[in-house]
Amino acid sequence: MEVLYNQSRALKSIGRFRSDYVYRGLSDEKYILDTVLMRLGGRYWQLEPHLIKNFIKYSGIDSSQHSILTWFSVARHHGLPTRLLDWTYSPLVAMHFATQEINRYDKDGVIWCVDYIKMHELLPVRFQKLLREENADIFTTEMLQRAYPTIEDLLKADENLALFFEPPSMDQRIVNQFALHSITSSAKLRMVDVISKHPEIYKRIIIPKEIKWEIRDKLDQSNIQERVLFPGLDGLSMWLTRYYQSKNCPPEK
Repeated sequence: MEVLYNQSRALKSIGRFRSDYVYRGLSDEKYILDTVLMRLGGRYWQLEPHLIKNFIKYSGIDSSQHSILTWFSVARHHGLPTRLLDWTYSPLVAMHFATQEINRYDKDGVIWCVDYIKMHELLPVRFQKLLREENADIFTTEMLQRAYPTIEDLLKADENLALFFEPPSMDQRIVNQFALHSITSSAKLRMVDVISKHPEIYKRIIIPKEIKWEIRDKLDQSNIQERVLFPGLDGLSMWLTRYYQSKNCPPEK
């Protein structure tokens, strides 16, 4: 795997080696960066407000405790279709998601790698100013909420932009997956359409199908697996089911 290590601006002063990249692993290299919301079909972009509103209403959590972007993050981590895409700072976690689906072992996998520093340098001045004021390279929900109280204030659909932000660690899944999200200025805007205009900010690492089994077993041995990334009985069951699946008898598609 290509090593993508650079020093982010905020860390250069202490001489550490940290990557400027974030990663997203997919089981089929033909998959592009479409959101789950897009896969609903129809006029999916009109459904997002109803989905998030009802998630908040039925969650049983006091809605006054969290910003709207925090709600988006929690909802996405629990499978709700939104305009967010899940990413991770960890290339190994991304590789887990690229090799998690055994019924896709006849397909090459892919890890999308995006330089979030360079991507944020493409943002309008109001966003770059916010990062400078916080001496930060990545946004947080608190930063964005303070400057832009509503989604409409934050995102203007005609700007065709995307940014990365970290959710608060209110869910162990978020912590264990070393997770962050991308959000686009319109629910209809594809992430790939944003980054494809700037080939210098992203890379794609192809995982040949012939080595998926080997990678998968080595990730398990390194404790990069569902039991850790999805804490609880659901993750335990996912891990055990996959762990004991015979290589010679793959599951039906």
